Amino acid sequence: MSYCVNCGVELEHGAKECPLCNTPVINPKELEKMMQDAFPTKKGQVETVKRKDMGILLTVMVLATAITCGMLNTMVFKGNMWSLPVIGVCGVLWVVMIPFVIYTKQSLYATFLFDGVAVGAYLYLLTFLTKSDRWFSLLGAPVVILITITIELIVLILKKVPRSFLLGAITFVTAIAVDCVGIEIIIDLYRTGRISISWSAVVLTVAAILDVLFITMISHSRLRDAVRRRLHF
Repeated sequence: MSYCVNCGVELEHGAKECPLCNTPVINPKELEKMMQDAFPTKKGQVETVKRKDMGILLTVMVLATAITCGMLNTMVFKGNMWSLPVIGVCGVLWVVMIPFVIYTKQSLYATFLFDGVAVGAYLYLLTFLTKSDRWFSLLGAPVVILITITIELIVLILKKVPRSFLLGAITFVTAIAVDCVGIEIIIDLYRTGRISISWSAVVLTVAAILDVLFITMISHSRLRDAVRRRLHF
């Protein structure tokens, strides 16, 4: 026997609605099926955003930020050129995101070269906020050029030599040491006009020790294999 869920009157077998209050009669099994249909369990997949569309969106955001700050600086807040650093950061961000969302076929050489040029341009914009541009020509630009050349050489070496963790470690450790020495020389020339190697000598010494260890492991196969098994590389 079944009864109406609304008024409780007894229902005849096969009744579609209550004869007293006209409440529809629903089979509990049919109700369960209706609930399953209302909340499907099949997993779907959201369409991925295309790189080109993402590149257009990010470009518009960066460009709008730069233009807005520039207009505010020109028309409203005219005290100083505060918008130049913001515009410079926007430019650097746009250059950095080129190989990821705009032109994915760009070579690593061009990528790091453009990054270095963008950072150099950003530092040059900062000269308009300082009384002198001496720091840029004697400090900022030389450091950016040194690091950019070092990165380009690292990419060249890693592409020419067989891929190996130890060879990569030697390349990076040596590059860091050379950059530290070069940066200290540039700073000394900017500050005193004389070269005085101090802290970079410590870095160079540590790098030389590490390079000797790596070269020893490369030249002795049993030692290299033992280290690989223990360090899992």
